[in-house]
Amino acid sequence: MTGIRDILDARRLIAHQLPETPMWSYPVLNAAVGVEVYVKHENVQPTGAFKVRGGITLLARMADRGRGVVTYSTGNHAQSIAYASRLYGVPCAVLMPDNPNPAKVAAVEALGATVEVRGATMVETAGHARDLAERTGRRLIGPADEPDIIAGVGTLYAEMFAARPDLDAVFVPVGSGTGAAAACLAAAALAPGCRVIAVQSAQAPAAHDSWRLNALVNRPVKTVVEGLATGSAFATPQAVMRDRLDDFVLVGDDEILRAQRMLLGEAHTLAEGAGAAALAGLLARREEFAGRRVAVVCTGGNAGPKELARLLAAL
Repeated sequence: MTGIRDILDARRLIAHQLPETPMWSYPVLNAAVGVEVYVKHENVQPTGAFKVRGGITLLARMADRGRGVVTYSTGNHAQSIAYASRLYGVPCAVLMPDNPNPAKVAAVEALGATVEVRGATMVETAGHARDLAERTGRRLIGPADEPDIIAGVGTLYAEMFAARPDLDAVFVPVGSGTGAAAACLAAAALAPGCRVIAVQSAQAPAAHDSWRLNALVNRPVKTVVEGLATGSAFATPQAVMRDRLDDFVLVGDDEILRAQRMLLGEAHTLAEGAGAAALAGLLARREEFAGRRVAVVCTGGNAGPKELARLLAAL
């Protein structure tokens, strides 16, 4: 099981590859929310999302990199593994489900990975990825059940709590659950007074329902928020969340869109839907946290053309 030592080791490991990301508090946003909000800006990562931390950590620790890797993702995890593979000279194949975000496909290909679109859902795409790994002998990298990925993601929370150990809570968006699991591990060791609250779209509640039911379940994916469009839960992050997560909030896609607008207007930040979900969760609980110090993680800024059109139409 990943622990704080693994996270701190990962922080030292990636320090020469990724500088710390900023965390800002915006007076206009604070006034609008009624909370002292700190936005952790993972949208400024070279891939536009937090997942690159996990990709670099895993590839740096991989002993047999020459065999190559295979992964599957709607986009940000794919970019993470592609970026790390280019960094270490590793052949990388990425499988995506049907109708992927063209901007994310282009980004993955620009990093030197090959992209294959296979499967109507992420569950089907995962099966095709496993088959490809078996045929080629490449190492299959899943999006969540990877201790090194969780350790790498945990570095953002190590940065957060080093800067603000007095936070009352942190809201974390959940797709696969690596971010929430990493936040739980880091908070327990570095900021034990900070509550960790996960946020997921009500239109794709697999992780939320799995946590509530204490069992891994699948759920239909009806959300338009790409980074949260996960129809199944993952064992490794769920095990951590069951022991340590304080609460789990579901929000509607319309609430996420509202949070995107607020980040754009009050925090000068273009967030993809998943990157605004944490703020949406806080807005849903704003009365409970009125006047307190709360962090939200803007996990990414990779909004595609359709998403940008929805956001601009809503302004």
